[in-house]
Amino acid sequence: MSSEVAARCDAKKLVRSPSGLRMVPEHRAFGSPFDLEEPRWVPDRECPRCMQCDAKFDFLTRKHHCRRCGKCFCDKCCGQKVALPRMCFVDPVRQCAACALVSRKEAEFFDKQLRLLLSGATFLVSFGNSENSETMVCRLSGNQRYLLLDGASHHEIQVTHIAAVQVLTEGFPAGDKDTHTYTSLLGSLPASEGGAARATGMSLQFSAPGAESVAQLKLTAGEDAHGSRKQAMAWLAAMHKAAKLLYESRDQ
Repeated sequence: MSSEVAARCDAKKLVRSPSGLRMVPEHRAFGSPFDLEEPRWVPDRECPRCMQCDAKFDFLTRKHHCRRCGKCFCDKCCGQKVALPRMCFVDPVRQCAACALVSRKEAEFFDKQLRLLLSGATFLVSFGNSENSETMVCRLSGNQRYLLLDGASHHEIQVTHIAAVQVLTEGFPAGDKDTHTYTSLLGSLPASEGGAARATGMSLQFSAPGAESVAQLKLTAGEDAHGSRKQAMAWLAAMHKAAKLLYESRDQ
């Protein structure tokens, strides 16, 4: 894809929805996989009372819709205005307490970890069951839709085609025959200091275009004195968080 075509595909426009101003992709198909669709609002006629505290709506107790879940609440239960980048809102929007808590937790990913993924890190990369590895820079594309791997060769993996992400760890009590294991996708990233095990890399399973079976690649953080391992470990933690967001979105 040429840079001109890519720029057109990634173009955004400002739109006004009932919930507020949003900066959305001009082409819906090219939106970020981390984005969420706006929810359907519960119709006013179906919510005579607050869906949290059961207060009856009247002239003094007005009803408000949470911009994240679409449910109806009174001002006391839905008075917080919190940033919601996953729905592309330009300004903070009204959310119920439960949704505001989730949005605040996601803020760290969008403020910090997403930047790490975009800047990239260096890994030893091997594909499938191959014992050969190649030093590559792995990063998220600017439109957040592809995982890019650049070294002597170039590979692009569509983020939505990633089926599973597992963290590779090493370092177990003496006598344990296994020196590597995988933590589950939704588990926490193993600590690299002060624990029995440390993260050393990540395994990704994904569907490749034209392939009938699921492909796999492994990213391994190398040891060096130039700080790239530290950056690689931070990148792995960010990728782990990104995978959790993607899987949680699919379950919604």
